[in-house]
Amino acid sequence: MKIANGHELIQLFESWSPRSFALKDDPIGLQIGQLNGQVQNVLVTLDVTLAVVQEAIDQNCQLIMAHHPPIYRPLVNLRTDTPTGAMLSLCMKHNIAVYVAHTNLDVAPGGVNDLLAEALELQQIKVLDETYSEALMKLSIFVPKSHAMSLREQLAMVGAGHIGNYESCSFTSSGTGRFKPVEGSNPVIGSLNLLEEVEEEKIEVVFPSSRKTKILKTMYSHHPYEEVAFDLWPLESKTLQQGIGRIGILKQEMTLDAFANKVKEQLKVPFVRVVGDATTNIRKVAVLGGDGNKYINNAKREGADVLVTGDLYFHVAQDAQALGLSVIDPGHHVESIMKTGVSDKMNRLCKEKKFACSFIPSSISTEPFRFV
Repeated sequence: MKIANGHELIQLFESWSPRSFALKDDPIGLQIGQLNGQVQNVLVTLDVTLAVVQEAIDQNCQLIMAHHPPIYRPLVNLRTDTPTGAMLSLCMKHNIAVYVAHTNLDVAPGGVNDLLAEALELQQIKVLDETYSEALMKLSIFVPKSHAMSLREQLAMVGAGHIGNYESCSFTSSGTGRFKPVEGSNPVIGSLNLLEEVEEEKIEVVFPSSRKTKILKTMYSHHPYEEVAFDLWPLESKTLQQGIGRIGILKQEMTLDAFANKVKEQLKVPFVRVVGDATTNIRKVAVLGGDGNKYINNAKREGADVLVTGDLYFHVAQDAQALGLSVIDPGHHVESIMKTGVSDKMNRLCKEKKFACSFIPSSISTEPFRFV
């Protein structure tokens, strides 16, 4: 097992929750410290408070991974007699780095909104509001038949041919390649100044445009020829269509009040606020972690019977009521589901990569409200 540094762990995290998924101007990424050192333990938290930093110290954590940015707006000073200043000072004193995954973790498959949808036992889960997509590209490579399988496998390992829920997708056609090595060449196949004919295959794969550099690098490093013959062009179709919120179907239809009780139980909250008639039948559910006030129209447009989201404003509740959309507000803190979800996923990935690092869900509740 290898002790990874912070860069390697963040690279592993961003393989499924990349920064490109984040909404515009969202303050994500490394906010405190540096990632050059070795990391044996990572504390996963919803918020970074003084108590959470002390927990990281007690757990011998070198890195804190948070969902909510501790520095959301630019600092105008760094006074250690303020709560934020004291927290920052304690991090720096103990060389603890803080990395933030905010809306990129909301959007990512397996992130906050998927965890909430799964907790509510939704089926046929889809994105509520698309916020991110990538154009596809297509690569055609001509390679000797003897090397075709190996090259296909290497390209698949870096994401070529990943279409929806399918991996290693490619198309192959066979033909004859011709070339004449001339002065200055060092051919793997053929002789100087003689026309050579080789049984070749044309491998065709599609991939997201963001992977272009990595895929071309892999192609060059695993192709046997000095000069690689290939075609590359953009496609009109898109892939990686991701977004904020999720919408899905309940296994069994139930009344609004029955579903509200299910939300309380599954998301482990003491109460929920409800908009809508208690006897309304609920079948299609939209869910969005955090503040979902902007998304009542999206939920209604997608045919949701109810939207489960936090921080509901009074007038937005009235607007939802006028639209005929029920709303259940379990509070913002239900996003703390990410502590266990991210820890479990990263521990699995670290085990696969043979990284000697543990991701630990914070045991501290950062819910500011007390319910009486």
